Amino acid sequence: MQLRKVKIVGTGKYLPKRTVTDEEMDRLLGIAKGWVRSKANVCVRHFAERETASEMGAQAAYAALENAGLAFGDIDCLVCASGTMQQPIPCTAALIQKAMGQEQSGVPCFDINSTCLSFVVGLDVMSYLVQAGRYRRVLFVATEIASAGLNWKQKESAALFGDGAAAVIVERSGEGESAGIVHSSMQTFGQGAAFSEIRGGGSGLHASRYEQAGAADYLFDMNGPAMFKFASKLLPGFVDRLLGEAGVRMGDFRAVIPHQGSAMAMRLMCRKLGIHDDQLMDITADHGNTIAASIPMGIHEAIRRGRINRGDRVLLLGTSAGLSIGGMILDY
Repeated sequence: MQLRKVKIVGTGKYLPKRTVTDEEMDRLLGIAKGWVRSKANVCVRHFAERETASEMGAQAAYAALENAGLAFGDIDCLVCASGTMQQPIPCTAALIQKAMGQEQSGVPCFDINSTCLSFVVGLDVMSYLVQAGRYRRVLFVATEIASAGLNWKQKESAALFGDGAAAVIVERSGEGESAGIVHSSMQTFGQGAAFSEIRGGGSGLHASRYEQAGAADYLFDMNGPAMFKFASKLLPGFVDRLLGEAGVRMGDFRAVIPHQGSAMAMRLMCRKLGIHDDQLMDITADHGNTIAASIPMGIHEAIRRGRINRGDRVLLLGTSAGLSIGGMILDY
Protein backbone atom coordinates (compact mmCIF):
# COMPACT_ATOMS: atom_id res chain seq x y z
CA MET A 1 0.00 0.00 0.00
CA GLN A 2 1.01 3.63 -0.51
CA LEU A 3 -0.94 5.37 2.27
CA ARG A 4 -0.97 9.18 2.13
CA LYS A 5 -2.80 11.13 4.82
CA VAL A 6 -4.57 13.73 2.70
CA LYS A 7 -8.23 14.63 2.52
CA ILE A 8 -10.70 16.37 0.26
CA VAL A 9 -12.05 19.45 2.06
CA GLY A 10 -14.07 21.12 -0.70
CA THR A 11 -15.51 20.51 -4.16
CA GLY A 12 -17.27 22.60 -6.77
CA LYS A 13 -18.37 22.50 -10.37
CA TYR A 14 -19.51 24.78 -13.17
CA LEU A 15 -21.59 23.95 -16.23
CA PRO A 16 -22.00 26.32 -19.17
CA LYS A 17 -25.36 28.01 -19.52
CA ARG A 18 -26.25 26.46 -22.88
CA THR A 19 -27.88 23.05 -22.57
CA VAL A 20 -28.03 20.71 -25.54
CA THR A 21 -30.58 17.89 -25.44
CA ASP A 22 -30.27 14.56 -27.17
CA GLU A 23 -32.96 15.66 -29.65
CA GLU A 24 -30.90 18.72 -30.57
CA MET A 25 -27.80 16.56 -30.95
CA ASP A 26 -29.76 14.30 -33.30
CA ARG A 27 -30.44 17.35 -35.46
CA LEU A 28 -26.87 18.66 -35.27
CA LEU A 29 -25.53 15.27 -36.32
CA GLY A 30 -28.15 14.85 -39.05
CA ILE A 31 -29.39 11.50 -37.77
CA ALA A 32 -32.71 9.91 -36.86
CA LYS A 33 -34.52 11.08 -33.75
CA GLY A 34 -33.61 8.96 -30.73
CA TRP A 35 -30.22 7.83 -32.05
CA VAL A 36 -28.09 9.81 -29.56
CA ARG A 37 -30.06 8.65 -26.52
CA SER A 38 -29.97 5.01 -27.57
CA LYS A 39 -26.31 5.10 -28.57
CA ALA A 40 -24.77 7.38 -25.93
CA ASN A 41 -27.43 7.63 -23.20
CA VAL A 42 -26.62 11.34 -22.88
CA CYS A 43 -29.92 13.18 -22.50
CA VAL A 44 -28.47 16.61 -21.73
CA ARG A 45 -25.02 18.08 -21.97
CA HIS A 46 -23.70 21.65 -21.76
CA PHE A 47 -21.78 23.52 -24.45
CA ALA A 48 -19.73 26.63 -23.82
CA GLU A 49 -20.58 29.66 -25.91
CA ARG A 50 -18.91 32.78 -24.53
CA GLU A 51 -17.13 31.15 -21.57
CA THR A 52 -13.44 30.34 -21.82
CA ALA A 53 -11.99 27.27 -20.14
CA SER A 54 -10.20 29.46 -17.58
CA GLU A 55 -13.39 31.36 -16.76
CA MET A 56 -15.25 28.08 -16.24
CA GLY A 57 -12.39 26.81 -14.08
CA ALA A 58 -12.47 30.00 -12.00
CA GLN A 59 -16.19 29.53 -11.34
CA ALA A 60 -15.66 25.93 -10.22
CA ALA A 61 -12.67 26.95 -8.09
CA TYR A 62 -14.61 29.64 -6.21
CA ALA A 63 -17.47 27.17 -5.69
CA ALA A 64 -15.02 24.71 -4.10
CA LEU A 65 -13.53 27.44 -1.91
CA GLU A 66 -17.00 28.40 -0.71
CA ASN A 67 -17.85 24.75 -0.08
CA ALA A 68 -14.69 24.40 2.04
CA GLY A 69 -15.19 27.70 3.88
CA LEU A 70 -11.86 28.96 2.57
CA ALA A 71 -10.51 31.98 0.70
CA PHE A 72 -8.01 31.97 -2.15
CA GLY A 73 -5.38 33.14 0.33
CA ASP A 74 -5.66 29.76 2.06
CA ILE A 75 -4.40 28.03 -1.12
CA ASP A 76 -0.68 27.70 -1.82
CA CYS A 77 -0.75 25.78 -5.12
CA LEU A 78 -3.14 25.69 -8.09
CA VAL A 79 -2.98 22.71 -10.44
CA CYS A 80 -4.96 22.52 -13.65
CA ALA A 81 -5.72 18.84 -14.29
CA SER A 82 -7.36 19.03 -17.71
CA GLY A 83 -7.15 16.99 -20.86
CA THR A 84 -7.49 20.01 -23.15
CA MET A 85 -5.79 23.39 -22.92
CA GLN A 86 -7.09 26.87 -23.53
CA GLN A 87 -3.91 27.79 -25.43
CA PRO A 88 -0.45 26.22 -25.79
CA ILE A 89 1.31 28.86 -23.68
CA PRO A 90 0.98 29.77 -20.82
CA CYS A 91 -0.36 26.84 -18.84
CA THR A 92 -4.10 26.84 -18.25
CA ALA A 93 -3.54 27.01 -14.48
CA ALA A 94 -2.00 30.49 -14.88
CA LEU A 95 -5.01 31.57 -16.93
CA ILE A 96 -7.34 30.24 -14.23
CA GLN A 97 -5.46 32.23 -11.59
CA LYS A 98 -5.92 35.37 -13.72
CA ALA A 99 -9.60 34.62 -14.33
CA MET A 100 -10.05 34.35 -10.57
CA GLY A 101 -8.67 37.88 -10.19
CA GLN A 102 -5.66 36.52 -8.27
CA GLU A 103 -2.94 37.35 -10.81
CA GLN A 104 -0.93 39.27 -8.18
CA SER A 105 -0.99 36.44 -5.63
CA GLY A 106 2.21 34.66 -6.62
CA VAL A 107 0.57 31.29 -5.92
CA PRO A 108 2.39 28.67 -8.05
CA CYS A 109 0.33 27.38 -10.98
CA PHE A 110 1.04 24.52 -13.35
CA ASP A 111 -0.74 21.87 -15.41
CA ILE A 112 -0.73 18.08 -15.09
CA ASN A 113 -2.14 16.39 -18.16
CA SER A 114 -2.93 12.73 -18.73
CA THR A 115 -6.08 13.53 -20.75
CA CYS A 116 -9.12 11.90 -19.11
CA LEU A 117 -7.06 10.70 -16.11
CA SER A 118 -5.51 14.11 -15.42
CA PHE A 119 -7.28 14.64 -12.10
CA VAL A 120 -6.43 11.18 -10.77
CA VAL A 121 -2.78 11.55 -11.83
CA GLY A 122 -2.61 15.09 -10.45
CA LEU A 123 -4.05 14.05 -7.10
CA ASP A 124 -1.70 11.07 -6.96
CA VAL A 125 1.43 13.18 -7.62
CA MET A 126 0.50 16.16 -5.47
CA SER A 127 -0.61 14.07 -2.48
CA TYR A 128 3.02 13.21 -1.77
CA LEU A 129 3.92 16.90 -1.70
CA VAL A 130 1.01 17.71 0.59
CA GLN A 131 1.94 14.90 2.96
CA ALA A 132 5.57 16.04 2.94
CA GLY A 133 4.51 19.57 3.86
CA ARG A 134 5.70 21.19 0.63
CA TYR A 135 2.17 22.50 0.06
CA ARG A 136 -0.49 23.06 2.69
CA ARG A 137 -3.55 23.14 0.45
CA VAL A 138 -3.77 22.38 -3.27
CA LEU A 139 -6.60 23.53 -5.50
CA PHE A 140 -7.17 21.17 -8.43
CA VAL A 141 -9.21 22.44 -11.39
CA ALA A 142 -10.29 20.36 -14.37
CA THR A 143 -11.94 22.50 -17.04
CA GLU A 144 -12.88 21.20 -20.47
CA ILE A 145 -14.44 22.62 -23.62
CA ALA A 146 -14.76 19.42 -25.62
CA SER A 147 -17.29 20.91 -28.03
CA ALA A 148 -14.64 23.14 -29.65
CA GLY A 149 -12.78 20.15 -31.08
CA LEU A 150 -15.51 17.69 -31.99
CA ASN A 151 -15.40 16.05 -35.38
CA TRP A 152 -19.08 16.08 -36.37
CA LYS A 153 -18.38 13.42 -39.00
CA GLN A 154 -17.58 10.96 -36.19
CA LYS A 155 -21.09 10.69 -34.82
CA GLU A 156 -20.40 8.05 -32.16
CA SER A 157 -17.79 10.15 -30.36
CA ALA A 158 -19.41 13.55 -30.99
CA ALA A 159 -22.60 12.32 -29.30
CA LEU A 160 -20.77 11.61 -26.04
CA PHE A 161 -19.17 14.87 -25.00
CA GLY A 162 -20.12 17.85 -22.89
CA ASP A 163 -18.31 20.89 -21.49
CA GLY A 164 -17.77 21.82 -17.86
CA ALA A 165 -15.37 22.34 -15.00
CA ALA A 166 -14.84 20.81 -11.57
CA ALA A 167 -12.57 21.76 -8.66
CA VAL A 168 -11.32 19.88 -5.61
CA ILE A 169 -9.33 21.20 -2.64
CA VAL A 170 -6.99 18.85 -0.80
CA GLU A 171 -5.06 19.29 2.44
CA ARG A 172 -3.23 17.05 4.90
CA SER A 173 -5.45 14.94 7.17
CA GLY A 174 -5.45 15.77 10.86
CA GLU A 175 -4.40 13.52 13.70
CA GLY A 176 -6.92 10.76 14.22
CA GLU A 177 -8.66 11.33 10.87
CA SER A 178 -9.14 8.31 8.63
CA ALA A 179 -9.19 10.23 5.34
CA GLY A 180 -6.37 9.36 2.97
CA ILE A 181 -5.25 7.79 -0.27
CA VAL A 182 -4.87 4.08 0.35
CA HIS A 183 -3.32 3.00 -2.95
CA SER A 184 -3.03 4.08 -6.57
CA SER A 185 -1.67 2.77 -9.82
CA MET A 186 -1.34 3.72 -13.47
CA GLN A 187 -0.20 1.90 -16.60
CA THR A 188 0.36 3.27 -20.11
CA PHE A 189 0.50 1.27 -23.34
CA GLY A 190 1.73 3.48 -26.16
CA GLN A 191 0.62 1.06 -28.86
CA GLY A 192 -2.85 2.51 -28.29
CA ALA A 193 -1.76 6.12 -28.79
CA ALA A 194 -3.49 6.50 -32.15
CA PHE A 195 -6.85 5.28 -30.84
CA SER A 196 -7.67 8.68 -29.33
CA GLU A 197 -5.84 11.81 -30.40
CA ILE A 198 -5.74 15.36 -31.74
CA ARG A 199 -2.74 15.40 -34.05
CA GLY A 200 -2.55 19.11 -34.83
CA GLY A 201 -1.62 22.08 -32.70
CA GLY A 202 1.71 20.98 -31.25
CA SER A 203 5.21 21.02 -32.70
CA GLY A 204 4.58 17.82 -34.68
CA LEU A 205 1.84 19.46 -36.71
CA HIS A 206 2.02 23.13 -35.94
CA ALA A 207 -0.94 25.48 -36.40
CA SER A 208 0.97 27.21 -39.21
CA ARG A 209 0.46 24.03 -41.26
CA TYR A 210 -3.32 24.07 -40.82
CA GLU A 211 -4.15 24.52 -44.51
CA GLN A 212 -1.55 21.98 -45.56
CA ALA A 213 -2.66 19.33 -43.07
CA GLY A 214 -6.41 19.82 -43.23
CA ALA A 215 -9.02 20.56 -40.59
CA ALA A 216 -9.50 16.93 -39.48
CA ASP A 217 -6.01 16.81 -37.95
CA TYR A 218 -7.00 19.59 -35.55
CA LEU A 219 -10.18 17.86 -34.39
CA PHE A 220 -10.70 15.03 -31.93
CA ASP A 221 -10.21 11.65 -33.58
CA MET A 222 -11.20 8.44 -31.80
CA ASN A 223 -11.36 4.84 -32.90
CA GLY A 224 -13.91 3.90 -30.26
CA PRO A 225 -14.19 0.16 -30.95
CA ALA A 226 -10.41 -0.31 -30.99
CA MET A 227 -9.92 1.70 -27.82
CA PHE A 228 -12.72 -0.11 -26.01
CA LYS A 229 -11.46 -3.54 -27.07
CA PHE A 230 -7.91 -2.75 -25.94
CA ALA A 231 -8.97 -1.21 -22.62
CA SER A 232 -11.47 -3.94 -21.77
CA LYS A 233 -8.75 -6.56 -22.26
CA LEU A 234 -6.38 -4.77 -19.88
CA LEU A 235 -8.79 -3.43 -17.25
CA PRO A 236 -9.74 -6.62 -15.31
CA GLY A 237 -6.11 -7.57 -14.67
CA PHE A 238 -5.24 -4.00 -13.74
CA VAL A 239 -8.07 -3.78 -11.21
CA ASP A 240 -7.25 -7.21 -9.74
CA ARG A 241 -3.67 -6.04 -9.10
CA LEU A 242 -4.78 -2.67 -7.73
CA LEU A 243 -7.17 -4.23 -5.23
CA GLY A 244 -4.82 -7.10 -4.40
CA GLU A 245 -1.91 -4.76 -3.60
CA ALA A 246 -4.19 -2.77 -1.29
CA GLY A 247 -5.72 -5.87 0.30
CA VAL A 248 -9.31 -4.87 -0.50
CA ARG A 249 -12.26 -6.28 -2.43
CA MET A 250 -14.72 -4.62 -4.79
CA GLY A 251 -17.44 -5.01 -2.19
CA ASP A 252 -15.49 -2.80 0.24
CA PHE A 253 -16.27 0.36 -1.75
CA ARG A 254 -19.19 2.58 -0.90
CA ALA A 255 -18.89 4.13 -4.36
CA VAL A 256 -17.03 3.56 -7.59
CA ILE A 257 -16.51 6.80 -9.52
CA PRO A 258 -15.32 6.07 -13.05
CA HIS A 259 -14.37 8.34 -15.88
CA GLN A 260 -17.73 9.00 -17.50
CA GLY A 261 -16.62 7.89 -20.97
CA SER A 262 -19.78 6.28 -22.26
CA ALA A 263 -22.77 4.57 -20.71
CA MET A 264 -22.16 1.38 -22.68
CA ALA A 265 -18.53 1.22 -21.56
CA MET A 266 -19.54 1.70 -17.93
CA ARG A 267 -22.20 -1.02 -18.12
CA LEU A 268 -19.71 -3.50 -19.54
CA MET A 269 -17.08 -2.42 -17.01
CA CYS A 270 -19.51 -3.09 -14.15
CA ARG A 271 -20.23 -6.58 -15.44
CA LYS A 272 -16.56 -7.43 -15.94
CA LEU A 273 -15.42 -6.05 -12.58
CA GLY A 274 -18.38 -7.02 -10.40
CA ILE A 275 -19.44 -3.46 -9.57
CA HIS A 276 -22.99 -3.35 -8.20
CA ASP A 277 -25.50 -0.76 -9.42
CA ASP A 278 -25.69 0.86 -6.00
CA GLN A 279 -21.92 1.41 -6.02
CA LEU A 280 -21.66 3.06 -9.43
CA MET A 281 -21.67 6.87 -9.55
CA ASP A 282 -22.97 7.54 -13.06
CA ILE A 283 -23.58 11.16 -14.15
CA THR A 284 -23.33 10.56 -17.89
CA ALA A 285 -27.01 11.16 -18.70
CA ASP A 286 -27.03 14.83 -17.66
CA HIS A 287 -23.36 15.75 -18.14
CA GLY A 288 -21.93 13.70 -20.99
CA ASN A 289 -18.23 12.89 -21.18
CA THR A 290 -16.48 15.96 -19.73
CA ILE A 291 -13.00 14.48 -20.21
CA ALA A 292 -10.79 15.04 -17.12
CA ALA A 293 -13.55 16.96 -15.33
CA SER A 294 -15.75 13.85 -15.23
CA ILE A 295 -14.14 12.15 -12.20
CA PRO A 296 -13.99 15.26 -9.96
CA MET A 297 -17.55 16.08 -11.07
CA GLY A 298 -18.50 12.57 -10.01
CA ILE A 299 -16.84 13.14 -6.62
CA HIS A 300 -18.65 16.46 -6.22
CA GLU A 301 -22.02 14.92 -7.07
CA ALA A 302 -21.44 11.86 -4.87
CA ILE A 303 -20.77 14.11 -1.88
CA ARG A 304 -23.62 16.52 -2.70
CA ARG A 305 -26.16 13.71 -3.10
CA GLY A 306 -25.04 11.89 0.05
CA ARG A 307 -23.72 8.92 -1.89
CA ILE A 308 -20.47 9.11 0.10
CA ASN A 309 -19.82 10.36 3.62
CA ARG A 310 -16.74 10.77 5.79
CA GLY A 311 -15.06 7.44 6.35
CA ASP A 312 -16.42 5.81 3.19
CA ARG A 313 -14.02 4.02 0.88
CA VAL A 314 -14.14 5.09 -2.77
CA LEU A 315 -12.60 3.77 -5.98
CA LEU A 316 -11.66 6.19 -8.77
CA LEU A 317 -11.10 4.40 -12.06
CA GLY A 318 -10.67 5.23 -15.71
CA THR A 319 -8.84 5.08 -18.99
CA SER A 320 -7.37 7.85 -21.08
CA ALA A 321 -5.63 8.51 -24.37
CA GLY A 322 -2.17 7.04 -24.42
CA LEU A 323 -3.59 4.39 -23.84
CA SER A 324 -3.49 4.67 -20.06
CA ILE A 325 -5.38 2.96 -17.25
CA GLY A 326 -5.49 4.46 -13.78
CA GLY A 327 -7.09 3.80 -10.44
CA MET A 328 -7.06 5.21 -6.92
CA ILE A 329 -8.45 3.89 -3.66
CA LEU A 330 -9.24 6.63 -1.17
CA ASP A 331 -10.97 6.95 2.15
CA TYR A 332 -13.14 10.04 2.08
